[in-house]
Amino acid sequence: MKVVALISGGKDSCFNMMKCVDNGHKVVCLANLYPSEGDELDSYMYQTVGHNAVELYGEACDLPLLRRPIRGKPINTDLNYKIEGDDEVEDLFELLTEVKARYPDVEGVSVGAIMSEYQKIRVENVCSRLNLDVLCYLWNSNQASLLDEMIALNLKAILIKCACSGLSEKHLGKDIAEVRDLLHELHNMYGVNICGEGGEYETLVLDCPFFKHKIVLDAAESFCDSTLCFFYVLREMHLEKK
Repeated sequence: MKVVALISGGKDSCFNMMKCVDNGHKVVCLANLYPSEGDELDSYMYQTVGHNAVELYGEACDLPLLRRPIRGKPINTDLNYKIEGDDEVEDLFELLTEVKARYPDVEGVSVGAIMSEYQKIRVENVCSRLNLDVLCYLWNSNQASLLDEMIALNLKAILIKCACSGLSEKHLGKDIAEVRDLLHELHNMYGVNICGEGGEYETLVLDCPFFKHKIVLDAAESFCDSTLCFFYVLREMHLEKK
């Protein structure tokens, strides 16, 4: 089927898009929600750190990219979602409504959820209202095996946010292959989720087999917030033909 890929810039949404192609689907466009005021949001649903890099993904994949600002807030935080007009989930509904209007042949949505019932339930709620199938190939995967598969299939993703014991500023910009063993150690010591499903870290994909161009990060600044979370602000990037 023809598919729209929801992308955040992170490894999971990108890898699920690759899985869609492997399973015979055709990705016809990309879709992304970004902070309306330019800074990272404290969102229950969306990765927003590194959001300014996402504008390069359309050209990197040679696909149309539809983006919409996040105007809502996480109002309904119960596990089972009920429609709230000002909830951030409704921003996803509006984005996918626009996708369907512009690409009426789209039947499925690629979603990179691994273990967040909260996220999956909300995406399913939106997609059911729009008669779209949810394609969630990473769901309930063993995280250690999944990370190894990403590395083996040449998904190049760097850490752009570190928010757990054992990860610090020095790990920003490191490829997932470089921190693979450390993540296993932190899992054994502290119960850290190897794929970062507990918010322990976030990533930015610079290259993968699906890309026609790779993203090159030229300049970034590291910051630390009041919770001792380290993150990159991406300053300069460009694309290179592969």
